[in-house]
Amino acid sequence: MTAPDLATRLDLSLAPDPRRVIIKLFVPGEDAAVAHTRSVGLIDRIALLDAHETGALLEETLRRFGGRHHDLEATFLHHYDVVRYRVPRHIDLSPAGRLVVGAYFSHEYAVEAAALCNPSMVPHPDQSGLNPGQLRVVLSVRQIGEGHLSSIGFATALLGPGTDIAISDRSGPLSVGRRRGTHHLRDLLAAGLSDEGWDNEVSATVLGSLPERFDDDDLEQAIARLPADLLTRTTTHRTLEELRRTTASDYAADFPVDVPLDRRVLWPATSAESNGMEDARFVRVLRGDGTPSYRATYTAYNGRRIRSHLLASDDLRRFEVTPLRGPAAANKGMALFPRPVGGRQLALCRSDGETTGLTSLDRHNRWQQPVPLHTPHKGWELIQVGNCGSPLETESGWLVLTHGVGPMRRYAIGALLLDLHEPQRVIAELPGALLTPSDAEREGYVPNVVYSCGGLLHGGALWLPYGASDARIGFAHVALATLMEAMRQPGGAG
Repeated sequence: MTAPDLATRLDLSLAPDPRRVIIKLFVPGEDAAVAHTRSVGLIDRIALLDAHETGALLEETLRRFGGRHHDLEATFLHHYDVVRYRVPRHIDLSPAGRLVVGAYFSHEYAVEAAALCNPSMVPHPDQSGLNPGQLRVVLSVRQIGEGHLSSIGFATALLGPGTDIAISDRSGPLSVGRRRGTHHLRDLLAAGLSDEGWDNEVSATVLGSLPERFDDDDLEQAIARLPADLLTRTTTHRTLEELRRTTASDYAADFPVDVPLDRRVLWPATSAESNGMEDARFVRVLRGDGTPSYRATYTAYNGRRIRSHLLASDDLRRFEVTPLRGPAAANKGMALFPRPVGGRQLALCRSDGETTGLTSLDRHNRWQQPVPLHTPHKGWELIQVGNCGSPLETESGWLVLTHGVGPMRRYAIGALLLDLHEPQRVIAELPGALLTPSDAEREGYVPNVVYSCGGLLHGGALWLPYGASDARIGFAHVALATLMEAMRQPGGAG
């Protein structure tokens, strides 16, 4: 007889919406050997259209697609600029013709076409206009489209009073964050080069001439100052490539002020995340002056390897993106503590792929070798265990939501309690699962899975958003007192 879930499901779900589309660059035949020929031929055919047909084609395209996107003409012009080197020199395109070329080199991409899953929940920066017992929250989601390409999206919800929950309307044109340059940390660059095995005379010389915080111009100037005898070394060219590639992993993405949060999309912007940005674990932190800010760890995937990256934002409109470095960041599933503990910055991790660990940040911005906290030892989690988001601070200790994988790769959610002052100590654990896939939830893009990237505490209760078999997002609720009463000492009887 299977024990019932401790958490109660709420009568609300968030399903993938195929109408949520962005515009991507489209190059006909780009996967084939004749890509260049096809593109030039297409441009030649567009140039043969007369002015009337070109204008009519542009007008019809804008009418058909203009309401689905922000500033469609600007996107078409940008895509024209990307491919304009393919336009033969003897062709002089009109302004309308350039926009039409841009339209032919564009296509819509449905960001949620395949799946919507793995949410995390944090308080919204705007708490105005609420009734007693209510909390406005931000829901981050992993959205998956064609080719299993993941990006990060958002929703806004209202919790309370009681167990009431409502999600705000998410319709309307989406906006992809515009990539911006940012400053880099010398220590992070050094750590990245060390992680990848590029710690040599050339990289050490460049690092030695960089300030603690530097920009792209500073890097190029440091490279230009390399002594001639280092430039002739056989490894120099590749080392410089790695210096530039590692630095390019840092960037900023921002959104126009008038684009609502639930229409913002964080889209892969570097080679390190070219095959997806997965499973963002958001947490709200307090800065030194007491003002709130937001951090999130996510998995960057380039089609061959995974790596933990960090998002930082004060307003959820501008995001600073940096890779995380050190042995604990070599795998997926890192989750930051919301505040320092004993003067240390801490995070949960699963660097070996199967054990929940605790890691700390050293003075060189490297996440150190973790201390094991929780290993697979129960039937429902014997394949692997990990966290389901950042620890939640309670009077009794740090509440850690966990996931475990059992027979038939079935995912369930559990819980641990860590000592508030010495979080390397597990003081209690839930003897069974907090939430398991129900019969109604077991079918989906990835069957037999419930998984969360972070809940929150409000009104004396744990609110838990979760992905149900990557088919939809559900919500569960349990009184904090009920959860704590169900906890047992590690190794204790259930």
